[in-house]
Amino acid sequence: MAVDLSKLAIRNKISIKELNGKRIAIDAFNVLYQFISIVRQPDGTPLHDSHGEVTSHLSGIFYRTIEMMENGIEPIYIFDGIPSKLKERTINARIKRREEAYQEWQRAKSEGRIEEARSYAEQSARVDKRTVESAKELLDLMGIPHISAPGEGEAQASVMCRDGVVYAAASQDYDTLLFGSKIVIRNLTLSGRRKLPKKNIYVEVSTERVDLKETLDSLGIDQKRLIWIGMMLGTDFNTGIKGIGPKTALKIVKEVSSIGDLERFLEEKHNAQFGSDPREVEELFTNPEAKTIKEAEMERMFGGTSDRAGLLKFMCDKHDFGKERITKFVERLEKRSSSKRQKGIESWM
Repeated sequence: MAVDLSKLAIRNKISIKELNGKRIAIDAFNVLYQFISIVRQPDGTPLHDSHGEVTSHLSGIFYRTIEMMENGIEPIYIFDGIPSKLKERTINARIKRREEAYQEWQRAKSEGRIEEARSYAEQSARVDKRTVESAKELLDLMGIPHISAPGEGEAQASVMCRDGVVYAAASQDYDTLLFGSKIVIRNLTLSGRRKLPKKNIYVEVSTERVDLKETLDSLGIDQKRLIWIGMMLGTDFNTGIKGIGPKTALKIVKEVSSIGDLERFLEEKHNAQFGSDPREVEELFTNPEAKTIKEAEMERMFGGTSDRAGLLKFMCDKHDFGKERITKFVERLEKRSSSKRQKGIESWM
């Protein structure tokens, strides 16, 4: 499970319009899970075409990406590569939870417990190879750049932000802060009115900006100590220390000066140890596996154009989306792309 820094991070609500003109590196797997989970029928069944292929993620990517572009955002999607061996425990646990949720979904659906069925269905969502390949194909047809990271997608996005080739990394996971992203955007593709699970209550989900420096300054710590806090709370790469919450973890890191000190403190004061080698986890966050991307390469990647005929064939003929609606959005995409190119030309004049 991704680290939960929600009680420590300084989160500022923003309007999506404040991101006008900003390049945003989007954690693609994070977004795909969101769309696969949320874009479903009342009983939890995902959208699918006449061939039985799931299309929930295609709907989400297509419409949301165009909406982002119309608000002046320049998105680049970052896909996961080969996961770290340290993540094996987390991956296996997620697979087990999804399988259990799938069984509960089928049971609830057969018994007519529709609201419960949908909740379990969302928990059973999974992103497979076909999901990723179809998402990349759609992005190519839209002219939207994407990168396959050598390791974790959120690590690549964070390094790109740290290096200054994008304004921010967009993800729901606070691991992006541990990887060193200067700015993290949350709820970029989730903003709007959302119903709470198993409750007839709706809440407004707002886009949020988390500034790493602002958060560190408010806590009175450095990046290294933020990583230590994350390790004590538990990340995708290590189990946390039982009984230690955010406030206690913050207090502890202010009393130690090295990972060795932290280990000794936990053993002496809490009779606890890390399950994984803490130095290996610290190194993973401090020096994540990622490509170094130069500004010139970024400019080339953002120079793509959409393929109207290809999009209509892919979305309508292959995946059964309504042609009239898709055509309208393709026109909106073309309009935005044309406007961007014109501004680019004017900047050279």
